[in-house]
Amino acid sequence: MTLPLLCLALAWALPCPAQTLEDKEAEEMLTDAKRSFKEHVEPFVKQYCVECHGDRPKAGLNLRVAVRKPGDPAFSRKWMECIANVNAHDMPPDDADQPSDDERQRFLDALAKLKYLSARDPGPFVIRRLTKVEYGNTLHDLLGVDASVAAELPDEVAGEGFMNSLSPLQSEQYLEIANEALISMPKERQNRLLGETPAKGADQCVEAGKIARSLARKAYRRPPADAEVDTLLAVFDLGLKNKLDYTASLRLMLKAVLVSPQFLFITPAKEAEAGQKIVPLDDYQLASRLSYLLWATMPDAELSELADAGKLHEPGVIKAQVKRLLADQRSRALFDGFGAQWLGVGELKNQTFDPAKFPQMTDVMRTAMYDEARLFFDSIVRENRSVVGFVDSDYTFLNGTLAALYGMEKTVTGPEMRKVKLTNANRGGILGMPGILATTSFPNRTSPVNRGVWVLEQVLGEHVPPAPPNVPTLEKQDQKKVANLTLRQRTELHRTNAVCNNCHKILDPIGFGLENFDAIGRWRDQDDSGGKIDAAGELPGGKHFSSPKELKTIIAARKDDLARNLTEKLLAYALCRKLGGYDEIVVDRLMGTIAKDGFRMQTLITEIVTSYPFTNRRIQ
Repeated sequence: MTLPLLCLALAWALPCPAQTLEDKEAEEMLTDAKRSFKEHVEPFVKQYCVECHGDRPKAGLNLRVAVRKPGDPAFSRKWMECIANVNAHDMPPDDADQPSDDERQRFLDALAKLKYLSARDPGPFVIRRLTKVEYGNTLHDLLGVDASVAAELPDEVAGEGFMNSLSPLQSEQYLEIANEALISMPKERQNRLLGETPAKGADQCVEAGKIARSLARKAYRRPPADAEVDTLLAVFDLGLKNKLDYTASLRLMLKAVLVSPQFLFITPAKEAEAGQKIVPLDDYQLASRLSYLLWATMPDAELSELADAGKLHEPGVIKAQVKRLLADQRSRALFDGFGAQWLGVGELKNQTFDPAKFPQMTDVMRTAMYDEARLFFDSIVRENRSVVGFVDSDYTFLNGTLAALYGMEKTVTGPEMRKVKLTNANRGGILGMPGILATTSFPNRTSPVNRGVWVLEQVLGEHVPPAPPNVPTLEKQDQKKVANLTLRQRTELHRTNAVCNNCHKILDPIGFGLENFDAIGRWRDQDDSGGKIDAAGELPGGKHFSSPKELKTIIAARKDDLARNLTEKLLAYALCRKLGGYDEIVVDRLMGTIAKDGFRMQTLITEIVTSYPFTNRRIQ
């Protein structure tokens, strides 16, 4: 090795001061977390918890075991439940000894430090199957067929994770779709993929080998291994042996590609070396992870070329690619895959409404509601606005159908969705958006509880414990006694149950603050009983409000909570798994960078796709 290269190698091998400082800080946090757990969690659990949550645990929660393994990721979800229940004063139960406020707070503070007990780890790595939408889009980009060719596949279950299994029934469905796709593939695309028939006397197997390697590179989204090419050539030979001509044998080979695990799953370009526990994603897998996150389809030519050149993993390159991909119309996929799930509007098409009370809820209206949320989400992303804009903004997107719910049917007409300036400060942002107000309602009325839970969990990232069993719904109240009460009064009567009050005193005021919007998002001054709407309320910390406008202002001021919640949800979606352990530390560091840039959406996305868990994988 020459002297300059030796110097460079030594320079890369030496730890930089920033890394040393980070390690020192991490060690201090680890020591503090262990001390706090021993001083404030262990005695709390022993005194207030193990009687019910010990060796014969209630609700399947054995804290006697969990307290012996505080850093074990297997218990992270249980500790989160503990935090939520103790914070809401649901635990310990009212008939048990109660901790002082100081004890309760020290317990919660100590559990918040559990993340520092986790070793640096990108978390479980999911080699996942393409979703129904991704599969259809990929067939479109590869073969030129309509993406609806995959419409018969079952929908995926919503959540952070993705299915990675393949049933015999699904295998048959993929084979049927592959047949249909090959039949409908244009002439020109087939020629581009399979080439011309070789000249007489040419070695067909050699030509087929070149095509197999080229096909596999495109379809597998990475260079194929020699064994994978040999498998495809075996299919080609099988076609020839069964009296198929050259082109038909190639089509059989292409069909094998379309139903192969390498096409249906996003797989690494190469296996890790023996003994490795954590490795960086190769550039090909990084290209696929990035493309399917933002476009829900295979990498395009530019991403593929960068992967071939080994440049995609460079921070400056991947950041430039994020900007390019988000500027493309295909980035709508980020809303369809993530945004609709986060906001809940993906289920709007299946939600039932009383047709006598809400005849406006036609398929056209539901589509307009979904499109409003999508276009609004896209505007925040494309224009690189602050995440605070999701709650507090002065514009939305309407057409004539949806404008009627805003009382703007005279100024906005026609079927085309367009950007509209809002002058009513009670509107603007997701809290006053009809599609979201509708998804958090019942078929025949609003639900302050559902709306309050939605704001707390989906917007602010708080965990609301499930309702205790055997608590009657409002419909089970004595209807004669409550006949002249407003929905707010009936809900407050429900809160006289001490078991319910701890949670409802926080979430109900939020729901009441949105009661001026009916079940499909229209403004009203009276509820269904004819009583005047009372939208006043108070949130923890003495925050008072008397209208949706004032409630929005309070929630928009919680910038850190808004940004952290969105960061956690998008990171979980990008990783295809729930967060836990070291992920908490990752989110802390992401928040530091995002905050410096005003919580802008493109910065949030870029920090996620350059984060340690996104760019590395653990070897199982």
